[in-house]
Amino acid sequence: MEETNMTDALAHAEGLLVEGHNEEAQELLSRLAEDAEQYVDSNCPTTDELQWFSFPSLFERLAYRRVENDPRELRSVGEPLDRLYGDLALACVRNGDYDSAMAALRHAVRWNPMGCEYRLNLADLYRVAGDPNEYLALSYSVFERASDARHLVRAFVNFSEYFQVSEKPKASAAALRAARRFGVEDSALKAALELAAGTDHDPDSVDDDEARDLLAQEGLPDGANAEMAVCLLLCASDAAAARDRNLAADLTRRARDLVGEGACMALLKLIREEDDEASPSGADGCAAKEGDDA
Repeated sequence: MEETNMTDALAHAEGLLVEGHNEEAQELLSRLAEDAEQYVDSNCPTTDELQWFSFPSLFERLAYRRVENDPRELRSVGEPLDRLYGDLALACVRNGDYDSAMAALRHAVRWNPMGCEYRLNLADLYRVAGDPNEYLALSYSVFERASDARHLVRAFVNFSEYFQVSEKPKASAAALRAARRFGVEDSALKAALELAAGTDHDPDSVDDDEARDLLAQEGLPDGANAEMAVCLLLCASDAAAARDRNLAADLTRRARDLVGEGACMALLKLIREEDDEASPSGADGCAAKEGDDA
């Protein structure tokens, strides 16, 4: 694997997918995955003290630390393996090979546990396969890990549909209300809202307090995990210090989409106060919180 440029190979495979050459793309991606697995087996041993990942950025590493509380040393495998397996899953789905798609997505989640799109896509395949327990478990796992409001919307819509089938209309309404509050354009949410209008699971049939209580009774949150917003803002602070204004703006926007403008400003204030206390220059942030793992 070290002798190939996986990024270029993935770009080529993704081009094949765009052009509709799905079988050719699956063959290429399967070969890349086989090479990657051989490389990992030989060079990336997992131990009680060490784990390997392919987090696409420092943000995912920091978020993983804060959410999973994994004490092991984290090392980068050096290649975008989560992207590889995500692409492979897409090719498999297009070719009707759902079992292979599920296997690929499990690998994608293993290499990037914070990749909520992989979790949700895998959940959809479990639903198609008739396994509601895995479908719900994967959907639920998104609530703690999502750093993109769109993923939270998908998770809430999944639970709304489940509650409706389970004859829990008020809980279904509460989940739809939580999803709608993010203000995200989503086709599944739009369809669900249209179907729910005027019914016993209409999100307007409950207010915010009722929705919060109903979701809590089902063991669900009513919004994003604030820890994800904190991680985004820490990394945005680092990006701003490095004068990467576009990245800083994008990370800040994502945090705002998760928790709202007011909460985002309050978190920023707390982060700056903590940084000022930790360092006279305020030179703290995402990298410092993550530590020195390779």
